[in-house]
Amino acid sequence: MNVAKLVFTPLSYTGWGALQQLLPEVKRYNPRKILVVTDPALVKLGLVEAVIAPLREQGYPVEIYSDVVPEPPLSTGEKLVAFAREGKFDLVIGVGGGSALDLAKLAAVMAVHEGPVAEYLNLTGKRSVTAKGLPKILIPTTSGTGSEVTNISVLSLETTKDVVTHDYLLADVAIVDPELTVSVPPRVTAATGIDALTHAIEAYVSVNASPATDGLALQAIRLIGRSLRKAVRQGADREARTDMSNGSYLAGLAFFNAGVAGVHALAYPLGGQFHISHGESNAVLLPYVLGYIRKSCSKRMGDILNALGGNSQYLSETEASCKCVEELQRLVADVGIPQTLGGFHIPQAALESLTQAGLQQRRLLARSPLRLLEKDIRRIYQAAFDGVVAEAE
Repeated sequence: MNVAKLVFTPLSYTGWGALQQLLPEVKRYNPRKILVVTDPALVKLGLVEAVIAPLREQGYPVEIYSDVVPEPPLSTGEKLVAFAREGKFDLVIGVGGGSALDLAKLAAVMAVHEGPVAEYLNLTGKRSVTAKGLPKILIPTTSGTGSEVTNISVLSLETTKDVVTHDYLLADVAIVDPELTVSVPPRVTAATGIDALTHAIEAYVSVNASPATDGLALQAIRLIGRSLRKAVRQGADREARTDMSNGSYLAGLAFFNAGVAGVHALAYPLGGQFHISHGESNAVLLPYVLGYIRKSCSKRMGDILNALGGNSQYLSETEASCKCVEELQRLVADVGIPQTLGGFHIPQAALESLTQAGLQQRRLLARSPLRLLEKDIRRIYQAAFDGVVAEAE
């Protein structure tokens, strides 16, 4: 029997109203100066001030850093880390989507390290993370990235993405309150929701899957499968938002421990080269990657079909896995995300550069149940461009 290593964030609060736990948790650290890393849109909406109001009322000095952009480039990370080092903070709070949370983790850890962030990148860096850094509390305002329970910070490079990764990047406290997601617009709800679904699905078919991650992943798929459409169309629906929040959280725990693979590996270059959001990059590729690797994990794809609300009882493994791909295509279409690379204005001429960039994501590709070589990656991108699911030869 294989031995599974399971790592989780030390403390999480989940559920409607969980934000009320922020002040008690901050009091535990007795900080002299707090750095809040967040999205500028949330500052403009007044959401950030509402979140930190109890802290200000208690007299805690809070400094808000909102120079955050979606799919943040390395330069954004470098700028924030320099700010964190100079500011002499002793607690970091991340509020927002995955980009803000990833940057908050990065700032908290890199604040006590020397040298540029570039030297700590997974693919090209020569330095290693050696110290835990500042305590950090992460509060997601979307249901999708799972960043609040993972140990990576993703940064965009010129043609792809890379990460700083270490268990020291794990949050000390995660506060997952679905009430904070009610105002998220439909397009972002759709993209982040499919992102969370992709996390769960890739964790379930990962070569590193275990009974524990299987349980987390399947429940995440059930919750997201039954509620994503409603969350997109009826954003104020409390039950749908709660399902999506819980589903995203569980998917994050699943993929942090089992890993993601081919979908994410091929999605990173879409964000790096064409600045497509991470969620939409995953969404457009999900059916094509799953369709291509289908024969290597057909039984598990039948399980995914059932978790999505389908029924594999009277189907062969082959039929169920094909039905699963069809259901994923239907879901992506129903929430309004383009189903082909052309839908994102990506030209045929770009497929080769995407292939070469995808091939570099060895950390992710290693978890695929089907080994994806250069020719396979090229065929998947071509299938996503043509809008026709291809199978491995």
